[in-house]
Amino acid sequence: MEKQTDALVLLCGRYFSIQELHELQEIVRMFPKLSRTELANTICELLGWVTPTGQYKTASCQQLLEKLEGQGLINLPAKQEYKINANKNRINFGPCTAPFALVEGHVTDLEPLDLGPVRNQADIRLWNEYIHRYHPLGYRRPFGAHQRYFIVSKAFPGPLGCLLFAAAAWALKARDEWIGWTEVDRSLRLNLIINNTRFLIFPWVRVRNLASKALSLAAKRIRSDWQDRYGYSPVLLETFVDPQKYRGTCYRAANWIFLGQTAGRGRTERHNKRPFTRKDIYVYPLVADFSAYLRGETAHE
Repeated sequence: MEKQTDALVLLCGRYFSIQELHELQEIVRMFPKLSRTELANTICELLGWVTPTGQYKTASCQQLLEKLEGQGLINLPAKQEYKINANKNRINFGPCTAPFALVEGHVTDLEPLDLGPVRNQADIRLWNEYIHRYHPLGYRRPFGAHQRYFIVSKAFPGPLGCLLFAAAAWALKARDEWIGWTEVDRSLRLNLIINNTRFLIFPWVRVRNLASKALSLAAKRIRSDWQDRYGYSPVLLETFVDPQKYRGTCYRAANWIFLGQTAGRGRTERHNKRPFTRKDIYVYPLVADFSAYLRGETAHE
């Protein structure tokens, strides 16, 4: 198991008493016919393991169950196999995301600019299609809590680009040393950092300073949008930039801070040994005392 303090064990971002772990083992033993998801929801209900908005932390609980199984403490039911419907997950390109007429000028020509939160299913499908069609990395389902945005202007009939914020990377040496937090701090409060995982200005939009302006708009509203959706406010933004393809100019212009480079592993896989391109790490504090929040020295609102 992981860190243990005064008969409490830190696992998957939550402290458990020894009694709670025994109850968890008993639930798994008593209900062998439940699926892994049903077990996780049952345990979340028993322990009151919920998000600030009252939703079960099912994914975290499933990670915990797999960890305990790996340590030989429980026996989980076999994973259910699902037939993948390729047609269902395919993103087809339609006329709504077709290239538009060239848009040139300065960002002031398009003011007032804004970010439009993407919430309803029609807009989500449209956002996904734009990203899959024009972003070099294509579309992938966001990991964990996330928020999509369209970059919009009252002076232009359609969106100008897309932004996505999602879960932060588990461990980044340069970031973690800069924050000065412990592994326990990180496990408990990693959710207070969110990652700008996708940023796209459409190829027909060539407007000076638009990218840095969009980042500034995101920094001003992301905390309130996250609070409305998930019940808490992040305190730090991060992103990765491939230096072989980009210079990170818009992040620097928006006052993001360069910290160094990644180790060249996957962003969420702690022990992944497959080589990845080393990325430049940029961060943007959303509050002045962000490090105190992340180290647990200041109670989070």
